[in-house]
Amino acid sequence: MSADGKAGRLRDKVAIVTGAATGIGRATAIALANEGAKVVISTSRNMNGLLETQALAGGENVAAAVQADAAKAADAKSLVDTAISRFGKLDILCNNAGIVTDALIVDMSEEEWDRVIDVNLKGTFLTTKYALPHMVRAGGGSIINIGSINSFIGEPLHAHYCASKGGVLMFTKTIALEHAKDKIRANCICPGWIDTPMNSDYIAALGGPEEVAKIVSASQPLGMGRPEQVAAAVLFLASDEASLVTGTDLLVDGGFTAQ
Repeated sequence: MSADGKAGRLRDKVAIVTGAATGIGRATAIALANEGAKVVISTSRNMNGLLETQALAGGENVAAAVQADAAKAADAKSLVDTAISRFGKLDILCNNAGIVTDALIVDMSEEEWDRVIDVNLKGTFLTTKYALPHMVRAGGGSIINIGSINSFIGEPLHAHYCASKGGVLMFTKTIALEHAKDKIRANCICPGWIDTPMNSDYIAALGGPEEVAKIVSASQPLGMGRPEQVAAAVLFLASDEASLVTGTDLLVDGGFTAQ
C-alpha cells in the first residue's frame, strides 16, 4: 500500500534512495513511496532534511532514514543491510547522492577532485556492489543512477563533476550488460538544469538567479526543471513499465542537448 493507503505501481517493492535530504532525492523518495514502495533514504550530513523527507514520504513505517556516506564501503554496506533487515529485500536502487564544487582545473586541489569523484562515482559503485547480490537472489531488480547532461558535455569549473558523471553513465551500461541474465535492469537519468539546493553555489558564481535565468532560457528550451520531473523518470524506470529498458540514458534536460 502507498503512503496514502492506495495500491500503487510499486506495491510490495523496497527501494533505496541516496542523497534524499533535499532536491531530486527527496522528490524521488516521495514518488516511490506514493506508488507503494517502502524506501530506505540516506544522507551523509543533512539529517534534519532527511527526517523531513521521511515525514513527507509517509513516516517511519514507510521510510527508514539512515546517515551514511555512500563513498565509504562500510556505510554503503550498512545502507543495503538496513533495507534487508528492515523490509526484507531490495528491488530498486536509486544512486542519487552527488556533490559539486566550482574550480578551474589549475586551481583545483587534489582533495577537491578526490571528494567529488568519491561521492559521485565511487559511491555509485559501492552501493551497487552491495545491492547486486540481494537483487540476484531476489530474481531481479532495477538500478537507476543519476547522471547529468555533463555525462555528455563538458563545463567550465566542473572538470571533476563532468568526469564523475561520465563515469556514472559508462558504469551503468556495464551493470546492464553484466546482469541482464539476472533480470536486473540498470539505467542512467541525465538531468539538465534543475532547481535544487546543490546548484546554489554555482548560481552565485554565475552572477545570481537573474543571470542564471537568462542562461537557462537560452540553453534549455523548456526552461528550468523541477525535482519532481526527474523523480517521474525514476518512477518509470523503477516500474515494470520499463521492463525492456536497460543500459540506456534518459535525458531529462528540457531540450538542452537537442541543440
